Amino acid sequence: MEQIVQAECCGKTITISTGKIAKQASGAVMIKSGDTMVLVTAVAMKTAKEGQGFFPLTVNYQEKAYAGGRIPGSFFKREGRPSDNETLTCRLIDRPIRPLFPEGFLNDTQVMATVVSADKDNDPAILSMIGASAALMVSDCPFAGPIAGVKVGRVDGKFVANPTAEELEKSDLEIVIAASQEAILMVEGSAAEVSEDDLLEAIFFGHAAVQPILAAQLELAKKVGNPKRDIPAPVVNEALKARVAALAKEGMKQAVRIKTKVERHLAIDAIRDEAIAALVPEFEGSEKEVKGFIEDLEYDLVREHIIKDGERIDGRDTKTIRAIATEVGLLPRAHGSALFTRGETQSIVAATLGTSVDEQRIDSLYGDSRKKFMLHYNFPPYSVGETSFRLAPGRREIGHGMLAERALQQVLPKHDDFPYTIRIVSDITESNGSSSMATVCGGALSMMDAGIPIKAPVAGIAMGLIKEGDDFAILSDILGDEDHLGDMDFKVAGTAEGVTALQMDIKIGGVTREIMAAALAQAKDGRIHILGEMAKSIAAPRADLSAFAPRITTI
Repeated sequence: MEQIVQAECCGKTITISTGKIAKQASGAVMIKSGDTMVLVTAVAMKTAKEGQGFFPLTVNYQEKAYAGGRIPGSFFKREGRPSDNETLTCRLIDRPIRPLFPEGFLNDTQVMATVVSADKDNDPAILSMIGASAALMVSDCPFAGPIAGVKVGRVDGKFVANPTAEELEKSDLEIVIAASQEAILMVEGSAAEVSEDDLLEAIFFGHAAVQPILAAQLELAKKVGNPKRDIPAPVVNEALKARVAALAKEGMKQAVRIKTKVERHLAIDAIRDEAIAALVPEFEGSEKEVKGFIEDLEYDLVREHIIKDGERIDGRDTKTIRAIATEVGLLPRAHGSALFTRGETQSIVAATLGTSVDEQRIDSLYGDSRKKFMLHYNFPPYSVGETSFRLAPGRREIGHGMLAERALQQVLPKHDDFPYTIRIVSDITESNGSSSMATVCGGALSMMDAGIPIKAPVAGIAMGLIKEGDDFAILSDILGDEDHLGDMDFKVAGTAEGVTALQMDIKIGGVTREIMAAALAQAKDGRIHILGEMAKSIAAPRADLSAFAPRITTI
């Protein structure tokens, strides 16, 4: 039987229905606002694969061309590989729901969002985020929701929830927020050098705006009455755990304080191998458990050291930025180039100028458009000492590139004043945390080296969080291990005047206003420091373009 609920979000009605379409899925909803409609399904297999060691969640988002009354522009005239926008929307859906599945639930799970009707004023990405949560809520999947998404703009000084296309043209910020009833789960967006205080107000305006949508999902789940699966708590071999701690704890205390990434990882690998060799003969078939206990030991010791002593893996306190080295004019034939190094993270960034024939053609639901500024981020496997057959950009690379693109787009000159197509390419050559923010810094340096008259230099920083009970520590310029072992990855980019882009992901149930305010303030201090280091190489755009760049003359 079909069940329907409605919610009002700042003057717009959102309708969620279930029980009519895709009834063989674990959960399925049709979500509608205005003339935009998205079918969202969730399916979880009944059992996990043998030996499954991680939670295999897959999120797919597809915009059907018929939703906008269009025929696909490709040679085959049908939907094909995901566009960048579809890939970015997959990430928007995935990131807030992933932490809300219980530990020990390892069944293959897939969420699919299909846009079947689209107008220009109701964003299908936002509806897909809400629909994913609603589909999981009405399913038997063990999901600790609901969550809801909202886009926040600001027009004439007033915040607007889910602004129309016309309102976005006038807005000085565009932020997507995902939240539960209690806390913020994810933030992503851009702003025109907006202050940290104003951003905080925008985020919590969005939190208040989604409350009716969250209540509607709870109402729908109650109407459907589908009981959740019982997930047995993981059985812990306490005897083996104690033996691992006795054997490895002292060595691990020393290993997690080794400052260089490669040496630290080699030391931890040696401790793990020693524990396996010593304990597997006694506890037959326990190799996987021993590895898990070693990882838990590393997790506990790193976090304890930060919370109790205020000292991080590489010896820094919570606010210190790693050593920064910058260089411009690295590549003689590139129109502009920079080498940006921060600790063990490094990027070569090049800026290229083109003409109107170099603009990227975008075929979307709403028609053809042209893109005059592009940023492409590449993360080759050698940057972390690994090998891989996959060299094409993946979801992570597309997401990191778009974050950096948004950060830099806010300071570009008006196209009428500088009528060039601009492409920035960031090749990560070393990585130990914050490579997307290294791309922002290197991108700004390369544009100034190319003579692009940007409004102001832009720098970026990645913030982390360690939270144990009521105690917490906010970390500036996090390492890769601090990202992996911590509770938050909060990237903030901007000029000396304000924030131009931000992205926050968390691994816990949410973060409070107090934590977000402290993180934004600490990020600002770090950003100002980084801008000062960048200015040592180049402080303003060069007066002339490269001799190898095209010249456009307006008569």
